[in-house]
Amino acid sequence: MEKRKYTVRKPAPRQSQADMVFGTQSVLETLRSGKEIERLFIQREFGLAEIEKLAKELGVPYQRVPVEKLNRVTRKNHQGVIAFVSPIQYMPLHNVLTQVYEDGKTPLLLLLDRVTDVRNFGAIARTAECAGVQAIIVPTKGGAQINADAMKTSSGALNFLPICREPNLWETLTYLRNSGLQIIACTEKTDKSLYDIDFTVPTVIIMGSEEDGISKEFIDLADSGARIPLAGQVESLNVSVASSIVLYEAVRQRIK
Repeated sequence: MEKRKYTVRKPAPRQSQADMVFGTQSVLETLRSGKEIERLFIQREFGLAEIEKLAKELGVPYQRVPVEKLNRVTRKNHQGVIAFVSPIQYMPLHNVLTQVYEDGKTPLLLLLDRVTDVRNFGAIARTAECAGVQAIIVPTKGGAQINADAMKTSSGALNFLPICREPNLWETLTYLRNSGLQIIACTEKTDKSLYDIDFTVPTVIIMGSEEDGISKEFIDLADSGARIPLAGQVESLNVSVASSIVLYEAVRQRIK
């Protein structure tokens, strides 16, 4: 007898009413208020030109989605648009880096390339804050949504650790290199051990998604790769665990 195949659908991300705004006028007013918008869903069939124009001007990431997706988020009268208000205030990377140098500290930054799991992101933020990382850099699109789950998993670290949201990570890395930082890509696609890297100099560490790792263009741009030695049969570590190992090697070197 032939086995029946089932498709497992991932549930829509949970969102509390406190950080969700819907309806055209409410979303417009929220955009105009200057509040940080995590992301914006606009019904594919609707021509909400004013909202799209304002979102582009403000650099707010938005997606055109089918009405079914909006209905899964809320059954209330959303009028074809839902905005998710961020629980944090994003920081300009230039300001953060300038302050680090003015304070006489050695930059240690973490850049996350397509790390989309909210709980992994929260766990990484918790470790990064404890390790003295001065900022986490995330892409405007294609990263984890910073919501109540991320805040909880970070154990409050996201209230203290600057998060910088950048539209083009390649340009961001180029800017950081020109600002005196070395770029270290944590990847298995290198023969160089993590423990052969000098983390006492200004550094930005790249961690990639669990599915695809770090984008090839970022590996090519990096000054060096860094491989975590693995002795077992499993070929990779969870990204939050890998981040902890790399960051605390940097801490170990810097406290000598």
